[in-house]
Amino acid sequence: MNAIIIDDEPLARLVIREYLTPYSNITVVQECADGFEAVKAIMQHQPDLIFLDIQMPKINGFEMLELIDTPPAVIFTTAFEEYAIKAFEAHAVDYLLKPFSKERFAKAIEKLADGKEKNTAGTKQLLENDTYSTTHYNRVVVKENGKIKIIPLAQVQFIEAADDYVKLHTADGSFLKNKTMSYFESALDINSFIRIHRSYIVNVQLITRLDPYEKETYQAVLSNGKKLPVSKTGYTKLKDVLGI
Repeated sequence: MNAIIIDDEPLARLVIREYLTPYSNITVVQECADGFEAVKAIMQHQPDLIFLDIQMPKINGFEMLELIDTPPAVIFTTAFEEYAIKAFEAHAVDYLLKPFSKERFAKAIEKLADGKEKNTAGTKQLLENDTYSTTHYNRVVVKENGKIKIIPLAQVQFIEAADDYVKLHTADGSFLKNKTMSYFESALDINSFIRIHRSYIVNVQLITRLDPYEKETYQAVLSNGKKLPVSKTGYTKLKDVLGI
């Protein structure tokens, strides 16, 4: 089994490597100090397992996982207890709160062996978990042509459904994200982003007016001139937020 250790603290990486010494069946193929480096390493080595810190420079552990098409099994190693531990316990292999002992580490490896077939699927479920999604969303990280781009939410004009993806529209262009509309609807602040139609979530700050359309529906006109359809349900939501 190949593994990658991802943590910005050299001492933390050293501890994990030492704790892994008795496990001859696990080979550490690379250590990474940030999420950018980790994405490249995972694509290159296709590891079975990663030991992943959450709070790291540049992009955090969750954002890094979102950029991996087929995420491996994950054992989280972090000092931040406020994250959704129940979600990790349900979907990750394990969650190790720093500083953790060699005995606690051994239990995580035992869990890995017991649930090997379920671990990768669990990582995917974790990334769709609502509890996780609401913990960090003030930006969106996307991958385009092999490059990683960080988009502040304030720069997102609207989000559009695009088959199994969503399309994030900004002044710099549009970017695909492998997430669902429902995911963003639950993750984003309803006072800033509203789902006005089954295919559109809009940045409320950019709406300049609502124009009547056909069959008692409306169009939202944005400051850039873009017109988006507003369903009856979406209009009710907009009236509540805009106070009209």
